[in-house]
Amino acid sequence: MARLFGTDGVRGLANGELTPELALALAASAARVLAAHDRSHRPVAVVGRDPRASGEMLEAAVVAGLTSAGADVLRVGVLPTPAVAYLVGSLEADLGVMISASHNPMPDNGIKLFAAGGHKLPDGIEDEIEAGLADGKVRPTGAGVGRVHDVDDALDRYATHLLGATPHSLAGLKVVVDCANGASSAAAPEVYRRAGAEVVALHAEPDGININEHCGSNHPEKLREAVVAHGADLGIAHDGDADRCVAVDSAGELVDGDQIMAVLALALAESGELTKDTLVATVMSNLGLHLAMKAHGIHVVTTAVGDRYVLEELRASGFALGGEQSGHVVLPAHATTGDGLLTALRLMSRMAETGKSLADLAAVMNRLPQVLVNVPVADKAAVADSSEVRDAVGEVEAELGEEGRVLLRPSGTEQLVRVMVEAPAQSTAQAAADRLAGVVSAVS
Repeated sequence: MARLFGTDGVRGLANGELTPELALALAASAARVLAAHDRSHRPVAVVGRDPRASGEMLEAAVVAGLTSAGADVLRVGVLPTPAVAYLVGSLEADLGVMISASHNPMPDNGIKLFAAGGHKLPDGIEDEIEAGLADGKVRPTGAGVGRVHDVDDALDRYATHLLGATPHSLAGLKVVVDCANGASSAAAPEVYRRAGAEVVALHAEPDGININEHCGSNHPEKLREAVVAHGADLGIAHDGDADRCVAVDSAGELVDGDQIMAVLALALAESGELTKDTLVATVMSNLGLHLAMKAHGIHVVTTAVGDRYVLEELRASGFALGGEQSGHVVLPAHATTGDGLLTALRLMSRMAETGKSLADLAAVMNRLPQVLVNVPVADKAAVADSSEVRDAVGEVEAELGEEGRVLLRPSGTEQLVRVMVEAPAQSTAQAAADRLAGVVSAVS
């Protein structure tokens, strides 16, 4: 039987795979597991959601599940995922639930769980929660049933936290923010204005249906146009739950998560806050990031793909910065998870501090052309064991030398092998990727 939890909680078609019944059972099991360590008080859970229509239904089910297990619920409404994570710690709750499918299309939804302090769950705890779905434990009755309270100042609490983590006023900066008609639609424009910026809000009118629809960090085309049209200094694009951000410079050029990390790494190194002069990134980060950091004496530790693996490395080693090319950036001194608003604030703060444009700051990194080919295969293990594939990879790596990189990675969910090649020229990367894809296809 397939594992219920994926790389970021439980996700699926709302009212299809992800039913209210499953949401209720999952919430009840999470309350039992995550509050089991402390019986001195009634467990408390923070519950938030993004604005997609199915979130209303799933929120009701989650609240019912939590209260049926005896947990009191602090309902914070529509807020970014990192806001919910922050509030779990700030409100001293035992757990948190965020109902969101992040950048996925509207029909999907998901349930993300946080432990005390606002931390994501390790695999073992997720397995324990999943095993407890069929628990026939007697439920509390009478006064033992949990109660529900609305936290009316949740957004203000989160905004105050973010502003406290922003070292410089953004006065004089004009920013266009694409909220993806998602969870940041109220929060991002409000916070950026309070930080001093002039703000133009784009796709900030969620109706429950239009989240991520041709907008946000996965579709920055309209943001690029808007930045140029409004003469803005930069643009910021969030995804549906605002745990990531990508940027656009004043000329409409995209600045991705790797470039943002490069800018922030140099800022933290300059202020003495970059622990052990180390940045944490995944294997998918562009070689250009590694070369730029090496040139400035900064070491890069790489992890598997997924922000949870970045988080694990950051916590285990005490590093100060990590993230993904997609725009998940983690600053552990201020957040327990990727926070798109915090990332944007720190990026704009660096612009304000230095007086430099985003293009100038991002120029510290030369993004190498990157080609990704998804190769359908019958047997991923056969590819991994193939000497022909290893020899072909070795040949390409020898040809590229230090100016290129090859990565073959089996998909975790599909019968695919992903072939990624980086090289100084797009044509070189494409030719090498196509050549390796042919070898992979032949041996599988």
